[in-house]
Amino acid sequence: MSNSRQSRSNPIRIVALGGGTGLSMLLRGLKKYFPSRPEEILRRRQYPIADLVAVVTVTDDGGSSGRLRREYSILPPGDIRNCLVGLSEDEALLGRLFQYRFPVGRGLAGHSFGNLFLTALANVTGDFPEAVRVSGQVLAIRGRIYPSTTANVTLEALLEGGRVVAGETRISRSLRRIRRVRLVPRTARPLPEVLKAIREADLILMGPGSLYTSIIPNLLVRGVADAIRRSRAKCVYIANLMTQPGETDGYSLTDHIRAIYDHSHEGLFDCVIVNRTPISPAVLRRYRRQGAAPVVQHLEEFRREGFSFVAGDILQRGGVVRHDHARLARLILSHCASGLVE
Repeated sequence: MSNSRQSRSNPIRIVALGGGTGLSMLLRGLKKYFPSRPEEILRRRQYPIADLVAVVTVTDDGGSSGRLRREYSILPPGDIRNCLVGLSEDEALLGRLFQYRFPVGRGLAGHSFGNLFLTALANVTGDFPEAVRVSGQVLAIRGRIYPSTTANVTLEALLEGGRVVAGETRISRSLRRIRRVRLVPRTARPLPEVLKAIREADLILMGPGSLYTSIIPNLLVRGVADAIRRSRAKCVYIANLMTQPGETDGYSLTDHIRAIYDHSHEGLFDCVIVNRTPISPAVLRRYRRQGAAPVVQHLEEFRREGFSFVAGDILQRGGVVRHDHARLARLILSHCASGLVE
């Protein structure tokens, strides 16, 4: 990874890679710094982001997304739907409409309106990325969203003991430690727009999100990890707050980063964002009953490994352990974008 650019006054271009709820949360915080109209880009202090691109993993095979994927042979729409809502100008109405999940109905129960909308539009246009683009227009999103690949990929995991498990849902439920994951077919390629966005980016963000089923799958698409390594952008990893039962049990922050490097390139990240706000004992007890624990940071070990990190108060207040999207966005733009924005 090359050194970050010299100080500049122009708004920056951001690419965020991930999946699940982590990516949509991140986008929700960043969108307020991206203009809704092109002419607003000149207001640099209010809108320091010139371009905002989300690259979304497409390995989900569970729930509504899995059903639609099997029945209509389309890419799973759920994570992309969440990102559309996260970037939506009107989360109050259209966002709620896209997230509405039908409670009853033969063949309809469990599906969200947004998933059905994307499926119908993909069949009408014959092109899933075009369906995402048009859906973005309907929701007046701030930014662009691309699936990491248009190939119908399956995620496979090699577990301790040599067993191979296929499918994101089965991998997440596995009780054995994951040694490695891979995409089938391995020849899956990204959209040209994804590679172009990475080449032009000033800041590349990864995480938070499930390590093996949201973060790493994007890096397994042929050419993506190489494009990030060659990019002149500053590359930042946003650390998870908690371990994920069945996927990262006992993982420290260093373990998370090492797993990413093992599947991509050593030294991919220029900086790591960590939370410094304590989690309340009552909340921790509840999570531990579910098999989750805080991701141990070992910051001294972190320094010895040569990692650069930024710590901030980015824990959302309340009974659920998750990042505060507003604080996280401010931290990214004030610290990780240092030298990139005025």
